[in-house]
Amino acid sequence: MRRLQGTSPNAAWPVRFSNGPRRMRRRLHVESRPVVAPAARRQLIQRTLPMSNPSATSSRMSAPELRATVSLAAIFALRMLGLFMIMPVFSIYAKTIPGGENVLLVGIALGAYGVTQSMLYIFYGWISDKVGRKPVIATGLLIFALGSFVAAGAHDMTWIIVGRVIQGMGAVSSAVIAFIADLTAEEHRTKAMAMVGGSIGISFAVAIVGAPIVFHWLGMSGLFALVGVFSILAVGVVLWVVPDAPKPVHVRAPFAEVLHNVELLRLNFGVLVLHATQTALFLVVPRILEAGGLPVASHWKVYLPVMGLSFVMMVPAIIAAEKRGHMKTVLLSAIALILFGQLLLGVAPHTILSVAAILFVYFLGFNVLEASQPSLVSKLAPGNRKGAAAGVYNTTQSIGLALGGMIGGWLLKVDGQSAVFFTCSGLVFCWLIIAARMKQPPRKA
Repeated sequence: MRRLQGTSPNAAWPVRFSNGPRRMRRRLHVESRPVVAPAARRQLIQRTLPMSNPSATSSRMSAPELRATVSLAAIFALRMLGLFMIMPVFSIYAKTIPGGENVLLVGIALGAYGVTQSMLYIFYGWISDKVGRKPVIATGLLIFALGSFVAAGAHDMTWIIVGRVIQGMGAVSSAVIAFIADLTAEEHRTKAMAMVGGSIGISFAVAIVGAPIVFHWLGMSGLFALVGVFSILAVGVVLWVVPDAPKPVHVRAPFAEVLHNVELLRLNFGVLVLHATQTALFLVVPRILEAGGLPVASHWKVYLPVMGLSFVMMVPAIIAAEKRGHMKTVLLSAIALILFGQLLLGVAPHTILSVAAILFVYFLGFNVLEASQPSLVSKLAPGNRKGAAAGVYNTTQSIGLALGGMIGGWLLKVDGQSAVFFTCSGLVFCWLIIAARMKQPPRKA
């Protein structure tokens, strides 16, 4: 059979034509078609689905990713503001209301928020995986606002505890973290979670600097009411500012993988210790500052430079660790700083200047850990269980809040301030030993 070699004018490659019988020509004829290169297909997909494309290689977030991350980080920060705002002033305010002379009750009021959170975080993360993030987050914020208004109307310790319990029922942090993971490309997730961690650091700084000022002008009732208003505004952000998430790809991953993942367990234990020691610390530090001659309305003069300097130093440390693959070293160093700070608070003379210097050491480590650990949870969570993994993480965080308030209050009552700091030091030392065996986290989310 004779054949003629030739090319079609529109073909992307040489095409062979046959001069044989009609049937054979139909078999051998190759119709020329324009070819779309794989790279061009990827670019087309990236333009169409900027938030859900896992192969995107841009070093910058897309506009929808940035809007989603900023708005959700703001929601997270507003909610954490409600947790942090009472810490710098509550142990002082409690002396003025019925039941406030009992430091154990003061600790329970600080930790009650964490009790109901710890019971509901896993449920919120799980249900948000099933029904969607937005309705779960909006419902939780409304419950949180209700608890804030109950606490605002309280005139004794009992009703403040009730309000704090209701606040804790709005346990939406796990759903927010999972929502951010839904709305960002995989290689941008560390940046997104770092923004969330940064927002927590900012909210903490605003809380401990602003709470004494707000308390001076509005009182504790006004402070709680302000937090409730912020929560209602956050509902509007969820419904009308945050974009809808693309439907996640279903990858089967048993819930047991979340509970049995050793690296996640290290992070969970770490966040428990981190927030237990933080809550216990704020049972004592405001009293130390007041005893040193600094009235509560002026405590911001200590907190502002401490938080500002520690935050400025935290950001480059995390960026450098992520780029160079030294995140484990930075995390261990941060834990060591917290341990050093707690020990110094237990043994050093308590002047205003010395306490400020020690708090700087403590909060440098605290801010690094608070900013970096949520992104590690998102990296290590298996399959479609990011919501559940975030739920477990935040549950242990809340257990830490509850334990720190209650055990810290009990220790302060029976054995004084030093017992609180030395017990916290022991917990942080155990954490340091456990964290030392962690694997080096991957550079990219």
